[in-house]
Amino acid sequence: MTNFSYEVFSEVARQKTFIAAAKQLQVTPSAISHSINSLEKDLGFSLFVRSRSGVRLTPNGQRVLPLIQDILNAEATLNEEAALINGLNKGRVRIGAFSSVCINWLPDIINKFKNIYPDIEVTVWQGNFNDVVEQVKLGILDIGFSALPIEENLEVIPLYKDPIYCITPQDFKLHRGKSITRDDIKNEKFILQQIDYDRDTKRALDTYNVSVNSLQYSIDDASIIAMVESGLGLGILPELALQNLSGNVNRYIFSEHFYRTICLVTHQKKQQTPSVKAFVSIIKNYISDRYGDIN
Repeated sequence: MTNFSYEVFSEVARQKTFIAAAKQLQVTPSAISHSINSLEKDLGFSLFVRSRSGVRLTPNGQRVLPLIQDILNAEATLNEEAALINGLNKGRVRIGAFSSVCINWLPDIINKFKNIYPDIEVTVWQGNFNDVVEQVKLGILDIGFSALPIEENLEVIPLYKDPIYCITPQDFKLHRGKSITRDDIKNEKFILQQIDYDRDTKRALDTYNVSVNSLQYSIDDASIIAMVESGLGLGILPELALQNLSGNVNRYIFSEHFYRTICLVTHQKKQQTPSVKAFVSIIKNYISDRYGDIN
């Protein structure tokens, strides 16, 4: 079995406190501290900078984290293959996703998976596009839902082109037609999530010459709807994010159509465990059943 200190190191790097890592691994904080101290002694350098608020990786700790994560993932693959050989159905799948996927897709996907593989552990971590990709790249997550483009050298599977809409108060009047034009929004303010101001949202705003000075920020999609409803500005939200949101607002397509491409991000197939491969298959089938064949 792999050195337990490797598992402790990985968990502390993820949780950023000894206490949280101890709770997750079901050991005492002193055991966590002893394990990290022992590993640092064996390696010959410090892995974490300690402070009252928690810990953060040193530059050397950042260098060895992917290597140690590879060792842990290799052992997980070995254990799963052994379980398959012995006719067992065990393993784990660690998923990262942004909020609208967590709300609208993952409950059904996980239920379908658990119906077939009830003994495989499934965990979900929520974050933004870039954070999810980074956690997959480090090996802390097995599967990530993000949006194109993806620059890292990972397995990327486009899943769904999610249309982007302009959200307005109910009394908002279009200048002409049924879609948003430059004339409609040239003097309007927009309310966004800060983390969304990149990729396709930025492309849409840039196309319509919306300046940075016209942007305000909110904490989540529901807050954007509430602020738009009260007349504080317009919003831009994709279709998936709108599915479980309600409010006295209108949504319009833009005169030039925009969408974000939601994708699946994993390590290369040869590095995936049997559990991860099975979960990826469930995801593909779910998207195909709901939206049609994946392009």
